[in-house]
Amino acid sequence: MGIVSDGFVLVTGADGFIGSHLVEALVKRGKAVRAFVQYNSFNSWGWLDHAPPEALRGVDVVAGDIRDFASIRAAMKGCDTVFHLAALIAIPYSYQAPQTYIDTNITGTLNILQAARELGVSKVVHTSTSEVYGTARFVPITEEHPLCAQSPYAASKIGADQMALACHLSFGTPVAIARPFNTYGPRQSARAVIPTIITQALSGRPGIKLGAAHTTRDFNYVQDTVAGFLAVADSPNSIGQTINIGSNFEISIAETVAVVAEVIGVPLDIFSEQARVRPADSEVERLWADNSKARVLLGWEPRYGGRAGFMRGIAETVDWFRDPKNVASYKSDRYNV
Repeated sequence: MGIVSDGFVLVTGADGFIGSHLVEALVKRGKAVRAFVQYNSFNSWGWLDHAPPEALRGVDVVAGDIRDFASIRAAMKGCDTVFHLAALIAIPYSYQAPQTYIDTNITGTLNILQAARELGVSKVVHTSTSEVYGTARFVPITEEHPLCAQSPYAASKIGADQMALACHLSFGTPVAIARPFNTYGPRQSARAVIPTIITQALSGRPGIKLGAAHTTRDFNYVQDTVAGFLAVADSPNSIGQTINIGSNFEISIAETVAVVAEVIGVPLDIFSEQARVRPADSEVERLWADNSKARVLLGWEPRYGGRAGFMRGIAETVDWFRDPKNVASYKSDRYNV
């Protein structure tokens, strides 16, 4: 069936890491794209400012605030499909400003759902996160795994997910929930662990400062995550469903440092820095995705799966971070909350 193409495809959070890659992928598909970015007085479009001109050919960029219903409803007019990625995602900052996460992640999602209902949008792809599962109680983690909010961020995303499902069940809103595990790749903020490792490693300073290194994650290269979003939008079977987008490959943070060291070709020691350590009960110890539902329902599977795929994705990410113009705004010498 494919993405409905009679009108615009809207991407909220288009100025961010995954959102900017998704915009580029949609343009390559020949879609009419409207990119919703966070309003700011600098007129910055975030990572879209760094995209080559051909990647943004015909893109209608709209600045606004996901917390403001009027601005999001106006942006959604004439749109058939909506990819909702706009959110606050940094876990450490959610300890400091939990109300902001409620306002942005839950109220912002409600704004999308209400506008979709009023405007008759054909499909909303809502973005979840593997953090809603908390520390794995069983592995690999299926979509039936219990939800456990171990941070204010996770709680806000659970609330947003449940609002999306509630609108589908109550009003028939055509919502599908994409639940990506830990995405990495070019353009990711240094508040995430892989850019933190790479930028420190490339800086030439001895040692890598991290929080907990024993925890495990299911990392997904950004191109796989984007392909997962597109597959969710394409499939009529995804409406009303929550679908893991994960690699089904588990690796510890310490092992991830070793992979980066192997790719770069330098030995890397790990030093624990207390400021980077989450509160003990808030740390998600283990994440490992079961992606069988995505394979069966969507026909999606990761191209960067397994250890070999992970090394390939890390190599491509390192190559991007080696370019001085790409990392000009990064501050590798500081801890990014």
